[in-house]
Amino acid sequence: MPVAGIDVGSQTTKVVILGDGQVVGQSIIVSAEETEIGARKALDEALKQAGLAFIDLTSIVATGAGRKDVSFATRQKTSLSCLAKGINRLAPSVRTLIDVGAETSTVIRVNEKGGVDDSIGHDRCASGTGVFLESMAKLMQMPLPEMGQESLKAQKRAEVSSMCAIFAEQEVISHVHRVPPTPKADIIAGIHGSMAVRIVGLAKRIGIKPEVALCGGVARNVGFAKVVEEEVKQKVVIPEYPQLVAALGAARIAQEEGGK
Repeated sequence: MPVAGIDVGSQTTKVVILGDGQVVGQSIIVSAEETEIGARKALDEALKQAGLAFIDLTSIVATGAGRKDVSFATRQKTSLSCLAKGINRLAPSVRTLIDVGAETSTVIRVNEKGGVDDSIGHDRCASGTGVFLESMAKLMQMPLPEMGQESLKAQKRAEVSSMCAIFAEQEVISHVHRVPPTPKADIIAGIHGSMAVRIVGLAKRIGIKPEVALCGGVARNVGFAKVVEEEVKQKVVIPEYPQLVAALGAARIAQEEGGK
């Protein structure tokens, strides 16, 4: 029977619909000011893709920062449990999951059953999140999607060592205005490196076990993904749709728990 998982983030809302155990519909939309309106819009889009109606769904699990505001959900689950379930479905051999979203970054140790063995994260500073990358893109006067590709041209990482987003911005500005200026690609590689060092440092505190996966919207940035691999010293698994991992996990929980 069809079920849905809804992941309500700070900037985007994601939905995955499972039918007979397979993904039959999915959507990613910019989050609305009214959480429930945005969640229903994303769900309707995924239902349309699946050729289903709301009444066809037997269970809906909501997760993410806005999960408690989705009144039509059958139940709510934490992002940690949904991320673990989602990556276990996509890549069962993954034992360490790094999730980098718009405003938070989290590392999860995942067991073979898709459960959470340990986790660590931070949301006190933007320097390890997508918001930080967005501000850096404005500073570099470059569209965010282009930053990843540009950083692949770097000869080395420029030093951006501050763990504070504000001070890191000052470091980047100093690189831009040097005479001669630091190459743009090197600056961007330094920005990615600063984020990766911070997040992989978190991962080391709970232990990095292979395989390692990277998810969240920032995982689409090829430059950032490259430096994460350099820091963990192994190949990193990146799902085809890294933003949908938690929504997929929520749908899987909806399927497994049924009407419980």
